[in-house]
Amino acid sequence: MRLTQISILLAALMGTAAVGGIVARPSTKAADRGQSLSLETAVPKTFGDWRELPEQGAQVVNPQTKEILDKLYSQILSRTYVNKQGYRIMLSMAYGDDQRGALQAHKPEVCYPAQGFQLHNNVLGELPTSFGSVEVRRLHTSLGSRVEPVTYWFTVGEHVIQNKIQKRMAEIRLGLTGQIPDGLLFRISSIDSDTKRGFAMQQQFAADLLAAVPSATRKRLSGLGDPA
Repeated sequence: MRLTQISILLAALMGTAAVGGIVARPSTKAADRGQSLSLETAVPKTFGDWRELPEQGAQVVNPQTKEILDKLYSQILSRTYVNKQGYRIMLSMAYGDDQRGALQAHKPEVCYPAQGFQLHNNVLGELPTSFGSVEVRRLHTSLGSRVEPVTYWFTVGEHVIQNKIQKRMAEIRLGLTGQIPDGLLFRISSIDSDTKRGFAMQQQFAADLLAAVPSATRKRLSGLGDPA
């Protein structure tokens, strides 16, 4: 869809939202609707070929200050997983029950350089799973000798979003039914100088994780439902 078409559609939706907002202003959070998401219980510690490495969460880079994280998110989950071959994946997930305006999640391609990392590449890609593909961002970052490929995506409600227009459209859809938009940052990375291998392992990890959780959880984490 062209940018002009998207702009027209967004304007139409915003006009509809202005009218609908008179009837249904966003006022209820996911928890109020019985749809709260607990990252700690939703994400299994063992699945497929992966298991959590206890006491390894501190190795996961959180390129944001605690003050910012506390403001943006209501839940943060950081874990390190390892497979039978000894390959490690770092998982960082952050959930916010109100993703309107200034509370929207910060992008890793902004936050990583802010903490001293070099950003060498930033590309949009697809992450295939048994339930469809997730539109993701893949970053090649480094800090000194530490090379860290990163794969991530954002959700608003049950939709993966990649830009401000998509985010606003998702907010409008929820707002018309009186719902405050919640959102999730799903980020996986690994310390690997072979970035091609790193991205492939991250893809496998994400696909295995999404296959291991119930359909309703998978929808919240990735926007993917059951296969047709």
